[in-house]
Amino acid sequence: MHQIEISVVIPAKNEAKNLPSLLIEIANSLTPEATEIIIVDDGSDDDTSALLVSLTDSLPLACKIITHPNSCGQSTSVYHGVLSARGKWVVTLDADGQNDPADIPKLIATAKQESGVHFCIIGHRQQRKDTQWKRMQSKVANCIRQWILNDGTSDSGCGLKLLPRSTFLQLPYFDHMHRYIPALTKRLGGNIVCVPVNHRARLEGQSNYNAWNRGVAGVIDMLGVRWLMYRNKLDTINKAITYEK
Repeated sequence: MHQIEISVVIPAKNEAKNLPSLLIEIANSLTPEATEIIIVDDGSDDDTSALLVSLTDSLPLACKIITHPNSCGQSTSVYHGVLSARGKWVVTLDADGQNDPADIPKLIATAKQESGVHFCIIGHRQQRKDTQWKRMQSKVANCIRQWILNDGTSDSGCGLKLLPRSTFLQLPYFDHMHRYIPALTKRLGGNIVCVPVNHRARLEGQSNYNAWNRGVAGVIDMLGVRWLMYRNKLDTINKAITYEK
């Protein structure tokens, strides 16, 4: 039995129309013997579950389906997916098809150059296909994030990320934590690398996010993450003082 190196975790809610082509693209972009796909159906009320069962049987790589009877949110979906993962490295991407699976090998090549224990490779979307309003929201959010967190990420909203599974399991879990994976990785002393990636238009369905859960709620989350980073620094100082005594 081949050893799994890459676990691709996909949180999905009502993305039945986008998943078939996305899963095929992932299978075509990676080495089947060393890759698994974990799809977390987060309380979908379309035919996602039935579709996944029929699709995964035909794919040339290992697949696992996790089903939430009720929606738990993207962070919980990613968290449950990573807990079930077998790979050394975890790749996350959105189920809407806007992240291009052809970019995953680029992230893997970058990860192979990392020498540290903790790191996060995150995509930087080029020529975004979102609406002007959404692009403006992201620009403002990234400026605020850099001011508060200084996480070294130029496109924090990109769902395409790669990090060691062992790193993810050391990150604090909370609602919306998937948005702060670079900052939380940096909190562990990890390296953050941004890689230019393709961005595509959503072909089917609609986004599950709005200005509220990307705006005011996001600022509150950022302040919480900033506190965690500050608290971690204090803990390090206290440990150093204790050791010196």
